[in-house]
Amino acid sequence: MSSTRPGGENPAAPSFRIRAQQLEKLPPCQAQCPNSGDVRGWLGVIAQHKKNKLTLDEAYDKAWQILAELNPLPATIGRICPHPCEDLCSRRDKDGAISINAMERFLGDWAISRSLPLPRAGAAKYAESIGVIGSGPASLSFAYQMARRGYDVTMYEKHEFPGGMLRHAIPDYRLPREILDAEVERVLDMNISLVRNIDVGSSVDLEKLRDKHTLIFLGLGAQGARELGIPGEQGPGVISGIDYLQHRKRQPESQHGKQVLVVGGGNTAIDAARSARRDGASVTLLYRRSETEMPAAAHEVEDARTEGVEFRFLVSPTRIVRDGSEIRELHMQEMRLAEADEQGRRRPVSIPGRVQKIAADVVIVAVAQAPDWEGMGVLAGGQEWLHTRDDGKLDEDIWAGGDDRGPGIASKAIAQGRYAAEAAHAELRGQENPRERSARKAIHNGAVKMDFYSEQQRTVGCRRSQQERLSDPESEIDQTISYEQACQEASRCMSCGLCFDCQQCFMYCNKAGFTRIDETRPGNYFVLALEACEGCGKCIEVCPCAYLEARDR
Repeated sequence: MSSTRPGGENPAAPSFRIRAQQLEKLPPCQAQCPNSGDVRGWLGVIAQHKKNKLTLDEAYDKAWQILAELNPLPATIGRICPHPCEDLCSRRDKDGAISINAMERFLGDWAISRSLPLPRAGAAKYAESIGVIGSGPASLSFAYQMARRGYDVTMYEKHEFPGGMLRHAIPDYRLPREILDAEVERVLDMNISLVRNIDVGSSVDLEKLRDKHTLIFLGLGAQGARELGIPGEQGPGVISGIDYLQHRKRQPESQHGKQVLVVGGGNTAIDAARSARRDGASVTLLYRRSETEMPAAAHEVEDARTEGVEFRFLVSPTRIVRDGSEIRELHMQEMRLAEADEQGRRRPVSIPGRVQKIAADVVIVAVAQAPDWEGMGVLAGGQEWLHTRDDGKLDEDIWAGGDDRGPGIASKAIAQGRYAAEAAHAELRGQENPRERSARKAIHNGAVKMDFYSEQQRTVGCRRSQQERLSDPESEIDQTISYEQACQEASRCMSCGLCFDCQQCFMYCNKAGFTRIDETRPGNYFVLALEACEGCGKCIEVCPCAYLEARDR
């Protein structure tokens, strides 16, 4: 009897209905992070440390190295970032997103406590000289990435101390200056020269620096404040949000008994309002749209409200009334929201005949910021923001990042500094621009099998009470999670798109399909032998993290 079916098919041979492949995918947290940080990678080192024969201390050290490859300021960013990475965390709708921000902060503090140096990219040394203007997050990121690759870097800072807006505008209760000092110093320890108290464009000509260095990075920041442009604005008692925060960092002044009005809806406005409360003032924040449209981080808005800041929405200042030089009240036009503008935000329009009045002693204006192009306006071409390539290149020898290119969060500035450095290094060495390489496939919604993972309560750091915040106003509000809590929180990571040694495939496959690797590491535990595959697709079916998927025939 013939052993073949009609058409010649051998019934004993595997049909290969489904052939599996191991394919690492882009996890949602990394896709949402402005700096594309390898969150899954450094969490996995901690969560899987026992499987890879690491002590917990060794795992924390290694996780720090992975984190610091892309971000030299994790203790800082872990305190101030609004953590968009957590918004798309696969675990969010199950039992709460991974506390990525708290973990980043923990590792940053861990590295400071152990005096861990920033990782270098090799032993190469290059002849090109790099100049960096400004010392905010974008500049620090660019300088670090170039220095770690072997370039001589000189940073030019307008003030005595580096850090940009991180130092001069963010209050101590959110970012203690000793934390920023430690992280900035560690960047400078990469053999970066810092020239202090030099205003490029004023005290030194930009063209001279272009002649001196092979290339220049601009990270001036947006420290120029816009005015309201209303009657009564010019005179004592009106100050920009940036100026107020900068003055307060140098010398806090009592506002006890004063009525302070803060105009604006961004993070600077919230910081100014909360700081004025700490100085003893009664504070009301005025915003021309609704609370839903506020660009400030929602948790910061809630903290302000908890601390006694009052809010009035859908109002726009029209006049500041004075008695001599003293402010007495502010007039506000009531607004309503119309259709969305070109940015997708509903446009505020005035309601005729509807005006409110509110008493005031001080008005803090925090409506918008922009770079100061004095002495360098030719670079902006008469525009408010720099228009660069996606990787930050502006001119033949000039790159830029951070708020020079438009307002954004600090983690975005760090990303822009890094991308510019990667592209500049590639160009100097005649290599392919790394930003032009193909991206990994992203995990599609619902691919991770949520039921496989047991529920675990999200770890949240301790916070100081409202009473403690105002009685000791400059003490940090949020506390770093503990050594044990960090390990527990890392274990909640589902390792979306990458093997974490759950062994489901190994258990359900035939004997030769999956073979364990002798020297394992996070993401690498088993080798798939396609010649032994029977095409049943069971491994794909049971893989909880969507690492295995069907191979195209």
